[in-house]
Amino acid sequence: MLGSGRAMASGSETVERVFRQERGRILATLIRLVGDIDLAQESLASALEAALVQWPAEGTPENPRAWLIRTARNKAVDRLRRGALFEEKRAALELETALASPAAPDVEEPVDDRLRLIFTCCHPALAVEAQVALTLRTLGGLETEQIARAFLVPVATMAQRLVRAKAKIRQAGIPYRVPEPDEMPARLDAVLAVIYLIFNEGYAASSGAALVRRETCEEAIRLGRLLVELMPAAAEARALLALMLLQDARRDARVDPDGEIILLEEQDRARWDRGAIEEGLSLIDGTLRAAFPGPYALQAAIAGVHAQSARAEETDWIQIVGLYTLLGELHPSPVVSLNHAVAIAMATGPAEGLRRIEALAASGALADYHLLPAARADLLRRLGRFSEAAAAYRQALALAGNQSDRRFLQRRLIEVGGAVPPN
Repeated sequence: MLGSGRAMASGSETVERVFRQERGRILATLIRLVGDIDLAQESLASALEAALVQWPAEGTPENPRAWLIRTARNKAVDRLRRGALFEEKRAALELETALASPAAPDVEEPVDDRLRLIFTCCHPALAVEAQVALTLRTLGGLETEQIARAFLVPVATMAQRLVRAKAKIRQAGIPYRVPEPDEMPARLDAVLAVIYLIFNEGYAASSGAALVRRETCEEAIRLGRLLVELMPAAAEARALLALMLLQDARRDARVDPDGEIILLEEQDRARWDRGAIEEGLSLIDGTLRAAFPGPYALQAAIAGVHAQSARAEETDWIQIVGLYTLLGELHPSPVVSLNHAVAIAMATGPAEGLRRIEALAASGALADYHLLPAARADLLRRLGRFSEAAAAYRQALALAGNQSDRRFLQRRLIEVGGAVPPN
């Protein structure tokens, strides 16, 4: 009985691991097969329930992803047979099934299904915010609450946005394909935003216990590589890949063995991935030569300055301030203004940086963004204004959702003599 119990646990763990690693690929393939996002999601959920029952009892199939695709496809067919729309969809479903050969889904197509799904979700008929949110939900597997955090909007607002986007795709008959070359520029900005938001949710998770979600970062970088391969002339696609590589190169140095945050200025730079840095720097070359460089090119250049500094005290903050100035002029946003203020504080001292942050806070533009009061608290701490710093740390704690962030803020709050509020 004990052995059986261990086998059951092992089988369930295998289901969870496969689903976590393969969810995006499976769902993208299912959407291609059944032609409906909601039906694909519901069928995959049913297939997962079946796997949780069958795999622990009967053993893990030789090709788990193929099993899940085949089972989910069958669940979709069963549901369509019970619905009024089956006659309308049967011929198309059978044709797609024959062409896709889901019995052997490990055979890669010329264009990855996930990239095809990104371009479908990023159709210009949808609002840009809906494009990004829908792709994060379907392809990235992020929960509605996580996407709402990324957009700094209420969860209910994001849920409504997702429902409307899926309805629009169904009603407009938006095709599930990568657009023709002349159609791509209209969708590229949203596609880049999708990939970078997926990366950010892995690099600095908005919720949960872990600061870094390695697999999510790797998925975003893989999608970035696919996009560069598909659109080799797109400078911003190369710049985004460079930015993700340069940021991800610091991953192993960002947390200690207990998962606690290590600030950039305190990281062991010998642990940075030099191969990723070299690749990222090589991709930056040429992306800044345009008269109006894109936001990813400028952010990649900033990351490159950090990457080329052997020690924190050697960082060229003046150059970083200049790059943020240009970024703010060409592509303004409240987050850029916040980072610009922090860079000024590092280059010239905390007083001017604090003045800019307080002006930004007064505007209300980042009212729900925990990094704004966290940055303000840090500058107040550096200036020795500890009681004000404590108040700002408490404000940041009230907004932070990630447990690593919260523990870091709690330590800082204690350092400035503040009491940690009860959970």
